[in-house]
Amino acid sequence: MAEIDWVVTRTRRLESLLRDHYHAEGKGLHQLVTSCEERLPHELIPTLRYIATMRNKVVHEDGYKLDDRKGFKRACLRCEKELRPRSGRFIWGLALLIVFGFTALAAIFYYHIWDRLAFLGL
Repeated sequence: MAEIDWVVTRTRRLESLLRDHYHAEGKGLHQLVTSCEERLPHELIPTLRYIATMRNKVVHEDGYKLDDRKGFKRACLRCEKELRPRSGRFIWGLALLIVFGFTALAAIFYYHIWDRLAFLGL
């Protein structure tokens, strides 16, 4: 029973990511992937199909055990990482520009007034 819980918990995270961020519709993971297939990264679709198939086998086939539990976990983590929204490059670029810009301005400011500060004993 623990394996079923573990697999279902992993796949439910993926299902909620697909529903929330990709507007997927359907009951199972296969239907969710099919409904938003054009919006998903194409290299991720076979991995999602693999996860859905393994989930269905674990839940519906009596006595089925995952052959490669670590591989299944890696596939789930990879899909979660890819499906989770990230900040855009523009935001990160702007943040880095601000940080480096203020650092450069401070360096230039101190370069020009360092001799006056040293003379005052500060």
